[in-house]
Amino acid sequence: MLEARNVAYAIQGRSVLNGVSCAFQKGKMYGIIGPNGVGKSTLLHLLSGVGETSNGQVLLNGKNIGSYPRKTLARMIAVLQQSGLPPVGFTVREVVAMGRYPYQNWLGSEEEDAELIVSGAIAAMGLEALQHRTMSELSGGERQRAALAKMMAQQPSILLLDEPTTYLDIGYQVQLLDTVREWQRGQELTVIAVMHDLNLASLYFDELVVLHEGAVIASGSPHEVLTSPIIERVYGTSISIVAHPQTGVPQVMLQPNT
Repeated sequence: MLEARNVAYAIQGRSVLNGVSCAFQKGKMYGIIGPNGVGKSTLLHLLSGVGETSNGQVLLNGKNIGSYPRKTLARMIAVLQQSGLPPVGFTVREVVAMGRYPYQNWLGSEEEDAELIVSGAIAAMGLEALQHRTMSELSGGERQRAALAKMMAQQPSILLLDEPTTYLDIGYQVQLLDTVREWQRGQELTVIAVMHDLNLASLYFDELVVLHEGAVIASGSPHEVLTSPIIERVYGTSISIVAHPQTGVPQVMLQPNT
């Protein structure tokens, strides 16, 4: 469905991505992992169709992603940026309703009544009590939940999430990823997320893609990817791998150097 084929990207002459190839199929959750500065967010940006590659191409359903009209692309792909939504003066409900923009005509209306879609997205993220507050009145975590509700209202087939648990405490991290996974399974969505927390990535994602020095050095299930040799090579620290007591997926335990 969505594929990076030999993608390269440079900023001011500095190579960020160098020949990255990876494919993302319908109905699966993918986590992109790796240390800071290896190009994870850059890759996600290119997969959204906004930026242009220095070399290679991004394909969506076999076509160059740049060939799609912007509104058509927005009906297919929704993006949750790392920075989340700014603390603007719009209410939560108004912001969530903005997710319907790709379906609106030039007068700002659409054929079907979107109120039920907007209300459902607000309820799914537990924002009913906050829906009439302005974004400037919310915490960073609440704004992150509002951003995800806006994505839900957009009704995409592909979700791109850049560090979606940023600003969230552990309770809301689990709630958000539970919601994403339930939504993904119910609609057979493709989810691609940049993740820093390796243990959350292992718990929630079907496959992991490891970036190191601008290239993909491993991909596969958490059991295949979260191994001591791979993690120690990429992150430069000693670790132990243990099985989660309930799910059996690998969990990374840090080891102090002294």
